[in-house]
Amino acid sequence: MSATAMQDMTKPEEGLSIGEYGNDDKPGVAPKGGTAFDEQEMRRMGKVQELRRNFKFIGIVGFVTILQATWESTLLANSFGLVNGGTGGVIWCTIAVWLLMLCMIASMAEMASMCPTAGGQYHWVSEFAPPSLQKPLSYVVGWCCCLGWIAGIPSCGIQLAGVVQAMVLLVNPNADVGTLWQSTLLVFLFVLLTVGFNVFFAHHLPLAEGIVLFLHVFAFFAFLLTLWIMADHAPAVQVFTTFNDGGGWGNTGLSCLVGLATPIWCFIGPDAGAHMSEELKDASLQLPKAMMWAILGNGVMGIVMLITFCFCITDLDALLSDGSQYPIIQVLFNATSSYAGTIILGSVLLVLLFFSTVTTVASASRQTWAFSRDCGFPFSEWIRYVPPAWEIPLNALLVCLGVSLILSAINFGSSTALNAVLSVSNAALIFSYIISVGCVRLKRLRGEALLPRRWSLGKWGAPLNDITLAFLLVAFVFSFFPTSPAVGNPAWASQFNWAIVIFIATCTLALVYYVCGGSRRYVAPVALVKQE
Repeated sequence: MSATAMQDMTKPEEGLSIGEYGNDDKPGVAPKGGTAFDEQEMRRMGKVQELRRNFKFIGIVGFVTILQATWESTLLANSFGLVNGGTGGVIWCTIAVWLLMLCMIASMAEMASMCPTAGGQYHWVSEFAPPSLQKPLSYVVGWCCCLGWIAGIPSCGIQLAGVVQAMVLLVNPNADVGTLWQSTLLVFLFVLLTVGFNVFFAHHLPLAEGIVLFLHVFAFFAFLLTLWIMADHAPAVQVFTTFNDGGGWGNTGLSCLVGLATPIWCFIGPDAGAHMSEELKDASLQLPKAMMWAILGNGVMGIVMLITFCFCITDLDALLSDGSQYPIIQVLFNATSSYAGTIILGSVLLVLLFFSTVTTVASASRQTWAFSRDCGFPFSEWIRYVPPAWEIPLNALLVCLGVSLILSAINFGSSTALNAVLSVSNAALIFSYIISVGCVRLKRLRGEALLPRRWSLGKWGAPLNDITLAFLLVAFVFSFFPTSPAVGNPAWASQFNWAIVIFIATCTLALVYYVCGGSRRYVAPVALVKQE
C-alpha cells in the first residue's frame, strides 16, 4: 500500500471535522490521570471517570499483544487446524485470516476512536444502530460480549492445565494426570491466580505488561532459533502443499474452513484494548494506533512461528496419532532431545499464556462492569460498584471469578460439555463484531454522518467494512462446526458442537429478561450521550 493511501486511511472523511477536539498539542490533564480529550469524550458519553488511567501507548500495545498471544497460540492451539487442513491448510488459512483480521481491526479501531469506552461493542451498537433498534440490539450484544469474554477465561485455563499435563507426561509417561478431576482442579488454580493478580496487582498491570512484552519478543526468537537449528525439517513442498481431511468431511476445502478455529483463536480478542480504554491516557488517539500495531506485530510473528513449526513436522500422521492436544511439547523434545530443555521452553510458554489469561480476565471484568453500569444485568448496582480505595471494578472481577469456576466445574462431568462452553467464546465475540461493524456500514450506506474521530479510515472505510462483514459471517458459521461430522454416528452427542445451543440459549435468556423487566432497568448508552 502506498504512503499516500496510508495517509488517506488516517484522514477524517469529507465533512467530518475533528476540529472540536482541538489539536494534539499537549491536551491538558483531566481527573485520574487522563487528558482533556479523555474528559471531553467521557462527558459527551455521559460517563463518570471512575477508573484510574494507568495505561499509556506502550502499555496498551503490550496488553493487546499479550492477550492475543498469536505466536504462542500457533504452537499451543494448532491441533484442530492440523486435523482439519494439515500443514498447508493451517498455514494458508492463517495468512488469510490475518489479512482479513487487519480489515476487521481497522474497522473496530475507528469505532474505538469515536467512542473510547469500556463498553466497546454494545456501546457502539447503541450509538450507531437505527434508532428503533438501538436499545434491544445493544442489550443482546452486551450479553454476547460478556459471554464471549468470561467464557474465554476457562478456555485459557484449560490450555494452561493442558500444557502442564503434557510436560508431566513427557517426563513420566506412566503418570496418572489425565483424569477430568485433575485437569479441572488445575483450571481452578489458574483461574484463581489470574483473578487474584487482577485484584491485588491491578495498578502494576501496565508495568507487568511491558515486562512480559519484552519476554514475548525475546522468547519468540528463542523458540525460532531452537526449531530452526536443532529440529529435523520436512521439505518445503510437503509443508506448503500437504492438506489433510482428518475430520472426515469428504472435501479438503470444507475441512480447511472447519479448521479456521485455529487461526481465529490466534487473533481473537482485538476489542480487548477498547474495554481498557477508560484506563488509557488519550484513549481516542492511542487506542486505535495500539490495536493496529499489535495486530501487525502479532501477525508477522505468528505466521513466521507457524511456518517454522510446520517445517518441524516430518510425519503429520504420527504426530496426530499421538493423541496429544499440544504437539509442540513433543516437537520441542524431538528437536532438543533434552527433557530439561523441553521443560524450560514449555515453562516459558506457560508464563506467557498465564499473562495472556491475566489480560483476558482484565478485559472480561471491564466489559462486565461497563454493562452493569448501564444496568444490563440483574444485581447491576452491586456489580458496578468500584471501591474508591481500589479504583478497580472489584465486584465485576468477583463475578468473572464465580462464573469461570462454575463453567470450569462442568469438566468434572463432561469434557464435551466444557468444550462447547469454550467454543461459544469465539462465536459470541464474532457475533458482537458483526453487529457493531454492520451498524457503522449501514450509516455509511445511508450517507449519515459518523461521529468525529482522531483516527479515521477515510475513503477506505466502506470497502474495509464490507470485507470485514463477509469474513466474519463465514467465521461465525464455521465456529459452530465440530471436528468431524456427527450425523449418522452412534456417538454423535460426544462429537456434536453444543456451542450453538449455548449461544441460542444465552440470546434467548437475554431477550426474556429484557421483555420481563430488563428493558425498564437497562439504560442504553445512547440515552446518556450529550449532543454537543
